[in-house]
Amino acid sequence: MQTASVPGFVRTILIIIGIYYAFKILARFLMPILLRKMVQKAEQNFKQHTNYQNQAGNHSTTQNTSSTFEKPKAKKQVGEYIDYEEVD
Repeated sequence: MQTASVPGFVRTILIIIGIYYAFKILARFLMPILLRKMVQKAEQNFKQHTNYQNQAGNHSTTQNTSSTFEKPKAKKQVGEYIDYEEVD
Protein backbone atom coordinates (compact mmCIF):
# COMPACT_ATOMS: atom_id res chain seq x y z
CA MET A 1 0.00 0.00 0.00
CA GLN A 2 1.32 3.42 -0.95
CA THR A 3 1.14 6.45 1.27
CA ALA A 4 0.26 9.91 0.02
CA SER A 5 3.06 12.41 -0.02
CA VAL A 6 2.88 16.17 0.23
CA PRO A 7 4.84 16.78 -3.02
CA GLY A 8 2.52 14.39 -4.89
CA PHE A 9 -0.55 16.17 -3.53
CA VAL A 10 0.80 19.59 -4.47
CA ARG A 11 1.69 18.29 -7.94
CA THR A 12 -1.87 16.98 -8.39
CA ILE A 13 -3.40 20.29 -7.29
CA LEU A 14 -1.11 22.21 -9.69
CA ILE A 15 -2.10 19.90 -12.57
CA ILE A 16 -5.80 20.45 -11.84
CA ILE A 17 -5.32 24.24 -11.70
CA GLY A 18 -3.27 24.15 -14.93
CA ILE A 19 -5.97 22.17 -16.74
CA TYR A 20 -8.61 24.60 -15.48
CA TYR A 21 -6.77 27.68 -16.75
CA ALA A 22 -5.87 26.00 -20.04
CA PHE A 23 -9.55 25.21 -20.56
CA LYS A 24 -10.50 28.84 -19.76
CA ILE A 25 -7.98 30.19 -22.28
CA LEU A 26 -9.04 27.75 -25.01
CA ALA A 27 -12.72 28.45 -24.35
CA ARG A 28 -12.09 32.18 -24.73
CA PHE A 29 -10.81 31.59 -28.27
CA LEU A 30 -13.03 28.69 -29.34
CA MET A 31 -16.42 29.73 -27.98
CA PRO A 32 -16.93 32.69 -30.39
CA ILE A 33 -16.12 30.42 -33.33
CA LEU A 34 -18.50 27.71 -32.12
CA LEU A 35 -21.28 30.20 -31.40
CA ARG A 36 -20.88 31.82 -34.83
CA LYS A 37 -21.19 28.40 -36.48
CA MET A 38 -24.28 27.57 -34.40
CA VAL A 39 -25.95 30.87 -35.36
CA GLN A 40 -25.17 30.33 -39.05
CA LYS A 41 -26.62 26.81 -38.89
CA ALA A 42 -29.77 28.05 -37.14
CA GLU A 43 -30.16 30.84 -39.71
CA GLN A 44 -29.77 28.35 -42.54
CA ASN A 45 -32.40 26.05 -41.01
CA PHE A 46 -34.75 29.01 -40.53
CA LYS A 47 -34.38 30.09 -44.16
CA GLN A 48 -35.04 26.55 -45.38
CA HIS A 49 -38.07 26.25 -43.12
CA THR A 50 -39.56 29.56 -44.26
CA ASN A 51 -38.93 28.73 -47.92
CA TYR A 52 -40.73 25.42 -47.42
CA GLN A 53 -43.65 27.15 -45.71
CA ASN A 54 -43.87 29.77 -48.46
CA GLN A 55 -43.97 27.10 -51.15
CA ALA A 56 -46.52 25.02 -49.26
CA GLY A 57 -48.52 28.12 -48.32
CA ASN A 58 -48.98 29.25 -51.92
CA HIS A 59 -50.74 26.00 -52.80
CA SER A 60 -52.90 25.71 -49.68
CA THR A 61 -54.11 29.31 -49.37
CA THR A 62 -56.01 29.21 -52.63
CA GLN A 63 -57.87 26.07 -51.60
CA ASN A 64 -58.69 26.76 -47.93
CA THR A 65 -59.54 30.45 -47.79
CA SER A 66 -63.11 29.90 -46.61
CA SER A 67 -62.14 27.50 -43.81
CA THR A 68 -59.61 29.88 -42.25
CA PHE A 69 -62.14 32.68 -41.79
CA GLU A 70 -65.03 30.73 -40.30
CA LYS A 71 -66.90 32.26 -37.39
CA PRO A 72 -66.48 30.54 -34.04
CA LYS A 73 -69.43 28.42 -33.04
CA ALA A 74 -71.69 29.81 -30.34
CA LYS A 75 -71.65 28.01 -27.02
CA LYS A 76 -74.77 26.17 -26.03
CA GLN A 77 -76.69 28.18 -23.44
CA VAL A 78 -77.56 26.12 -20.41
CA GLY A 79 -80.27 27.60 -18.24
CA GLU A 80 -81.08 31.17 -17.35
CA TYR A 81 -78.80 33.68 -15.62
CA ILE A 82 -80.24 35.06 -12.39
CA ASP A 83 -78.67 38.01 -10.59
CA TYR A 84 -79.03 37.69 -6.83
CA GLU A 85 -79.15 40.66 -4.48
CA GLU A 86 -78.61 40.61 -0.75
CA VAL A 87 -81.59 41.56 1.36
CA ASP A 88 -80.97 43.14 4.76
